[in-house]
Amino acid sequence: MTESIRRARHAFLASAILAVSACVHAPAQRPFTPPVIQPVGAVLPDGPSSTYPQAPIPPFAQSPLVVEPQAPEEPTQVAGLTPAQYSDLFDRMRGGFKLDDTADQRGIDQQLNWFASNPDYLERSFGRAEHYLYHIVTQLEARGMPLEIALLPVVESAFEPYAYSRARASGLWQFIPDTGSRFGLKQDWWYDGRRDIVESTRAALDYLQSLHDEFNGDWLLAIAAYNCGEAAVERAVEYNRSTGKPIDFWNLRLPAETRAYVPKLLAMKRLVADPESYGLAFSPIPNQPYFARVETQGQINLKLAAEIAGVTAEELYELNPAFHRWATDPAGPHFLLLPVDGAQVFTQNLSQLNDEQRMGLAHYTVRKGDSVASVAKHFSTSPNVVRDLNGVPEGRLTVGTDLRVPSTAVALPPKVMLAALRVDRPSRLSRFERRVRVQMVRAGETLWAIARRHGINVNTLASMNGLHPGDTLRAGQKIKLSTRQPRLAGGGSSAARRVVYTVRTGDTLNQIAKLFQVTVSQILGWNGMNSGTQILKGQKLTIRVASRGG
Repeated sequence: MTESIRRARHAFLASAILAVSACVHAPAQRPFTPPVIQPVGAVLPDGPSSTYPQAPIPPFAQSPLVVEPQAPEEPTQVAGLTPAQYSDLFDRMRGGFKLDDTADQRGIDQQLNWFASNPDYLERSFGRAEHYLYHIVTQLEARGMPLEIALLPVVESAFEPYAYSRARASGLWQFIPDTGSRFGLKQDWWYDGRRDIVESTRAALDYLQSLHDEFNGDWLLAIAAYNCGEAAVERAVEYNRSTGKPIDFWNLRLPAETRAYVPKLLAMKRLVADPESYGLAFSPIPNQPYFARVETQGQINLKLAAEIAGVTAEELYELNPAFHRWATDPAGPHFLLLPVDGAQVFTQNLSQLNDEQRMGLAHYTVRKGDSVASVAKHFSTSPNVVRDLNGVPEGRLTVGTDLRVPSTAVALPPKVMLAALRVDRPSRLSRFERRVRVQMVRAGETLWAIARRHGINVNTLASMNGLHPGDTLRAGQKIKLSTRQPRLAGGGSSAARRVVYTVRTGDTLNQIAKLFQVTVSQILGWNGMNSGTQILKGQKLTIRVASRGG
């Protein structure tokens, strides 16, 4: 960035702060203390694996301020180069690969062929990974863990932090609610730690390390247990031991998804280790932190935070996906992840704002006939926000009461709105997730045959079932064929809320439909398109999302 551009950017940010300040009283003058910034370290995936771990109860320690670990004194990388000396993060990772991928070549090759035949999937995954991968790699190095584990989010979520499975698993590492809680991941109306990049990575590595110790240092068994739960792996190990059979991963009787899960990770290792052999080329990822973790000193309006950091709201939510409302959680955590080059200017600008300016609040005096719901509707917010900002209990408002309310309506990005919806109306979504049509697999059937018979795209069918199109099916296995459009639960009437979605690189109609829990045919109808219409990057699509009326 040239000096002139930098000066212009800072001037723009300064004007944004002055505009905020003009709306409320002048901030109290406070001395500015330069911050200590700790550097710590992307639409929907085609089909994230569902993770069903049931973890032992570990310590619930919340990580303190994350400090990027120092490189190990004896790096596993190429002789003469420390981890920090690599220019490409992929090269750094390759030097830390440790897992044995020599067994069951057929199983690994099957997954390898799928990945190599779907470069778009890899491109989207690693495009998103650029934001997060450096942090994951350095955390693994600090613990002495195999760097192949940094590729596990490709299998789990395609590095989509808003990925959500039918088992209610969420985030890069696909924690279900119970396991997330066991590993200290806070989940409430404002915040879901399962999507927190730093905290979920800490929890995932804690879990994997505990599994590694439980299975006597066998990383493949630990990774299998991360997918299906340690109880399932323990039973399989005990059965083989009692019958005199080998107790390594490749000889255990495990669920079909888990038997494919470990080979998927090992296939990814091979691709990253030698992409040229498979006709692929990965764009380099800089071997440097993408984000810094910056203190906010309390709750802050996220739209304002983006403005004073010089980033878009979408960029801010991609780095801070755990926050699914218009502001951070009033109870914490009180930090944000920001691009490294925006962290210092954010802290400087933040120091010039008082508490009400940081929240972007206005004041409203309660009138006769007002209710929390009517005030919330007037200011385009929710009753929960009004109550939370003012500590208002259930019941009527008192005429003359001064209420703090959001000064402007905040339009959340679509993925964030959907994350909030899952908190606000979980019963509706859970009922929807159970309304599925399934088929029992017959001997010799393949996904291709089932898809052709039912007129379904094979990639869509595979995605709905957490499989790859080439996966082998077993007789008696249940395959989900379709879902039904969700209806609202409860007494209120339903209405359709109009959302305009901007198509991004790599988007498909299937992915967009899945994101908004609608059907492709509905999207086509709302936008005057037919089944042969191609969508383009930047195109605006109208989506009608069900919402509660009244």
